[in-house]
Amino acid sequence: MSKTTSIRFKDTQIELAHGAGGKASRRLIEGLIAPILGNPALNDAALLSLDTSSLAFTTDSFVVRPLRFPGGSIGELAVNGTVNDLAVSGARPLALLSSLILEAGLAVETLQAELEAMQAAAQRAGVAVLGGDTKVVEHGRADGLYISTSGIGQVDSRVALSAKAVRPGDQILLSGPIGDHGITVLLARGELDLEADLKSDTRSVWPLVEALIEAAAPGLRWMRDPTRGGVATALNELARETQLALRLDEEAIPVREAVRGACEILGLDPLHIANEGQFIAIVSSEFAETALEAVQRSPGGQEAVLVGEVLEKPGGVVYTTNGYGSSRVVDMLVGDPLPRIC
Repeated sequence: MSKTTSIRFKDTQIELAHGAGGKASRRLIEGLIAPILGNPALNDAALLSLDTSSLAFTTDSFVVRPLRFPGGSIGELAVNGTVNDLAVSGARPLALLSSLILEAGLAVETLQAELEAMQAAAQRAGVAVLGGDTKVVEHGRADGLYISTSGIGQVDSRVALSAKAVRPGDQILLSGPIGDHGITVLLARGELDLEADLKSDTRSVWPLVEALIEAAAPGLRWMRDPTRGGVATALNELARETQLALRLDEEAIPVREAVRGACEILGLDPLHIANEGQFIAIVSSEFAETALEAVQRSPGGQEAVLVGEVLEKPGGVVYTTNGYGSSRVVDMLVGDPLPRIC
């Protein structure tokens, strides 16, 4: 099994691709940041064990452009993104802290709208925003508004999620259609002569995860929310860590026609497009159907589906198969096709 410290960061300057969630991001984190800070953990949240329970901590930053888009805004993303990192760590979200980076010249009504969006999203997610920090930078230095949020959650004692728990024969569960968020934000910029009836999937996934834990905790191995870099990057990280193969049934993966069409025109793969309201779970085969039914019964989980399986070989590879008998290897995202989408 490869180690995170085996990667060396040789780039001489930071590029946009280093923040896209793909290979360049992994080089930056594994080759520079983690070795210096002495923390090789690359999970969505850090876990702290107490005498009788465990807490999960996470932090995230949001630099989306434009600030508002169909189905959501940067304020809503700032809450849901952090809440979801806690949820896929098996933790019930409890509270958030928020830091605001404001650009001089930002309209007060814009700031107020985003604060109200944050509060509404926090109420829906059942968390409180307890405090934070505010800074103002010169005009032209922050795209109007950047938001960072940190969250704390209570880990459910019935689960012990880890890549080390994944075994051949396990099933891959996807909570719903992929690519909605990334394509929505891309089109919202108005830089492309394309139109589609799409909106971001941003939401808290905790209600779905909670239902999954209630029904199938003993068989729940690993979870991740496929944000930057999409499903392909999240699963490649798992394959790399476990040195197992992950096979996806390409025809089973839910993708809306508008997303598929936009990706075909732009030469993008839906598996690389960011999501802000979906999650992937690895579940043992004996609990797979129970897990799927539990998610599908939950509000917003009706389109959940089993999309593949874990195999022993070829180790460290993610690939798709289809009904025609062909297959293709799906690598991590390379480059930065969709900057500033979360």
